[in-house]
Amino acid sequence: MTDTARREGTEGTGGPRFRKASWRYIGPGIVVAATGVGAGDLVATLIAGSKFGYTLLWAAVVGCLVKISLAEAAGRWHLATGRTLFDGWRSLGPWTTVYFAVYVAIWGFVYGAAAMSSSALPLQALFPGVMDLKWWAVLCGVGGLVFVWFNRYAVFEKVMTLLVGVMFVVTVYLAVRVTPHLGKALAGLVPVLPSGSLIYTLGLIGGVGGTITLAAYGYWVNAKGWTDTSWMKVMRLDNRVAYITTGVFVVAMLFVGAELLHSSGVALAKGDKGLLDLGKVLEDRYGTVTSKLFLIGFFATSITSLIGVWHGVSLMFADFVSRFREGGGAATAEKVAAGVREKSLPFRGYLLWLTFPPMSLLFLDQPFGLVIVYGVIGAFFMPFLALTLVWLLNSSRTPREWRNGWLSNGVLGAAGLLFLVLCVQQVRELPW
Repeated sequence: MTDTARREGTEGTGGPRFRKASWRYIGPGIVVAATGVGAGDLVATLIAGSKFGYTLLWAAVVGCLVKISLAEAAGRWHLATGRTLFDGWRSLGPWTTVYFAVYVAIWGFVYGAAAMSSSALPLQALFPGVMDLKWWAVLCGVGGLVFVWFNRYAVFEKVMTLLVGVMFVVTVYLAVRVTPHLGKALAGLVPVLPSGSLIYTLGLIGGVGGTITLAAYGYWVNAKGWTDTSWMKVMRLDNRVAYITTGVFVVAMLFVGAELLHSSGVALAKGDKGLLDLGKVLEDRYGTVTSKLFLIGFFATSITSLIGVWHGVSLMFADFVSRFREGGGAATAEKVAAGVREKSLPFRGYLLWLTFPPMSLLFLDQPFGLVIVYGVIGAFFMPFLALTLVWLLNSSRTPREWRNGWLSNGVLGAAGLLFLVLCVQQVRELPW
């Protein structure tokens, strides 16, 4: 065995063995954690904390465990089969192709506007009077486009890691600043459902960090250069780090909601603007420096979601287009690893779709019909992801060694049912 093979945990002959799960490899998990947690997710967590204090802390922890299982399943599919997730979906029948095509077209159009607006809000608050919110949003969108267009995964990962560091410092600082009651927090780990808390509980379990970016995790794993089963232990460590990080964000914001808002009876606006309300509360209670620091963290949270989707979902779209041009699933994963997809016309075409058409929604009221269709399709994506992963990872498409065990099937099946319930609830709440 060579020194390199011994160091990496692989053999020179006989195929790859497991590489040692080392912290120096961590990367795709940080990217998926940063992308999946957006400003709207933090507002939902704050509102849950403001209404129920620490009581629903257990739900936030369960939610992180669910996301660990989903992302692990997506990453395991990519490494065990050498095929991408879309290639797996396509093997289930043409209906998956139709669904994905409609979803990425409508979702990308509306999400583009939402991501740009969310990133613009803290900038306008940090620099009042400089520009209108719409132009801040345009600047964020174009900036994200330029960054992803001219950089490859390695640079993208480093920048995302830096921004996650900013998010981490700010959220932990705020949690410490509000002086949490640790005794009450520990009591919140006991599963209870206060009156009127069911929807908030389901939202905490299913919402935070749960988007199409979970499906993109396998693509980032490949982009990192992990393409076979020798990276399985590394991927699993990376994934756990991702959702422990997400858990820290969620718990910290629940602490802020419980201590700062629940005790004083302050209500936040729904959506991203709720974080601006929190900024005003922080300024009144702790001063301008804390408020400004929070706004910087708000911007880091929003811009990581923007550039993460610009990169990850564009990779998925490029793979989607490639399936109609070429065959060979294993070659697809290798091309993602080699950076070929990041240079492709479909990748850059979807980048343009995410950036420029949605700008029309920044200057006009969002078309009512489009919002309804977006809401319905978006609500169906997470159960689609969970249940198709169960299907793929229990079939002959996956090598026997890497198929689901009883625990994975139980968690993914429960996640699928949970997301179906949330889907029905979201559809019911749409303004029909």
